[in-house]
Amino acid sequence: MTTPQWLIWARDLQALAQSGLAYAESPFDRERYESIRQIAADMMAAGSQADMQRVLDLFSDQDGYATPKLVVRAAVFDAQGRMLLVREVLDHDRWTLPGGWADVNLTPVENTVKEVREESGFMVRVTKLAAVWDRDRQGHPPGPFSCCTLYFICELTGGSAETSIETSEIGWFAADHLPTDLSLGRVLPHQLTRMFEHAANFDLPTDFD
Repeated sequence: MTTPQWLIWARDLQALAQSGLAYAESPFDRERYESIRQIAADMMAAGSQADMQRVLDLFSDQDGYATPKLVVRAAVFDAQGRMLLVREVLDHDRWTLPGGWADVNLTPVENTVKEVREESGFMVRVTKLAAVWDRDRQGHPPGPFSCCTLYFICELTGGSAETSIETSEIGWFAADHLPTDLSLGRVLPHQLTRMFEHAANFDLPTDFD
């Protein structure tokens, strides 16, 4: 899936406005950057057919120097070599790796362990950073912000299956029996396949793009 050019331009303008507003001292400069942010919101709303005020509110909530958003995903494997997946409530109960936006004041590994525990009930130990992938370069459906995802291989250490407000079902899947109804905004089939390869061969270097 190719990121549409209008979305790239809108993101660039939003990032320029956000960073400019973070450092601008002149009221005239702030007015100019706010105008740029408005143009970015207009472009995003027109291209996505979303409500313009909602987009503008989303952009207005961002402050500081603009950087990519950070997501963590956990590829957890049990003793039989099966992968842990959870059904994501917010995406029509489609399957994905446990994970989500990284929280502040936690390391990527701490975030990963927390997400697995909260979404599945299981305790894990992170053993390898398998991939650092850009959402657009991987072919996910486009989103409003630039996003980078860290994929970690994890081993199961305890706990038991338990759903949460974010997940409706928990399952273990072999490489040749993966579900087809994946949450494609979160994980893609070739990424799951690659996690099995990393789990089977720890000498593989970390993937990145």
